[in-house]
Amino acid sequence: MRPGIGRILAIMAREVWSVGDAYEEYVGRWSRRVAEAFVHWLDLPAGGRWLDVGCGTGALTETVLALADPAHVIGLDTSEGFLANARARLDGTRSDFRAGDARSLPFPDRGFEAVVSGLALNFVPDPGRAAAEFARVAISGGVAAAYVWDYADGMAMMRYFWDAAGALDPAAAELDEGRRFPMCRPEPLSQLWVDAGMDHVTVQAIEVPTVFADFDDYWRPFLGGQGPAPGYLMSLTDEHRRALHNLLRDRLPSGSDACIPLTARAWAVRGIAS
Repeated sequence: MRPGIGRILAIMAREVWSVGDAYEEYVGRWSRRVAEAFVHWLDLPAGGRWLDVGCGTGALTETVLALADPAHVIGLDTSEGFLANARARLDGTRSDFRAGDARSLPFPDRGFEAVVSGLALNFVPDPGRAAAEFARVAISGGVAAAYVWDYADGMAMMRYFWDAAGALDPAAAELDEGRRFPMCRPEPLSQLWVDAGMDHVTVQAIEVPTVFADFDDYWRPFLGGQGPAPGYLMSLTDEHRRALHNLLRDRLPSGSDACIPLTARAWAVRGIAS
């Protein structure tokens, strides 16, 4: 019934972030709300050049275009599947999307007024190197900023999932993002920016409602296989998957009309490039 530690490690090694539509249904729809609050928090002047690192399907890029009136936005990601999704929706006169690595940004020094990243930095193998690259390509006095989910406490849809998964299978803790990504907290994020040489570093909590219409609306996105929790779920036997389904259904709060009212919190960090 349980995957076992060997299979858990295999799941971690092959985590996939490539199918845009599945990602959108899983967390993309909620990340857009966080992106709006993030761009409002930055409150940057119109007309700047922006770089969106780890742009995924383009949620943050789209929000920047809608709310910040930039001169141009470049979205960068390692996933061709995500980039194809973003290009299909957003490629235009003020945006374009390119493949690239956050640890070695393919741009010269001091090219952007704003370098941003949404829900991606913790997946970079060396986030310190990525933060240093953000500082390098931002103009002097430009802004480098990012946000990540509060996996440990604030991202309720995932917290309920992993707590239930761990109750049935203690080995599932190896995949729990709250355990795997200790940097997704205010102090480590702030230190990451300070170590990259940025000035006036601040961290802000962003919390948004994530209300699911019913249990199926909550459960179905996990079947898409995108990310650690869905990848783990799809590795289980049918019997184990049903047990997890039933335990989650019992544990999740319910509101009026069978809805499931949860919240999602992200931590945002910003700094000024020197």
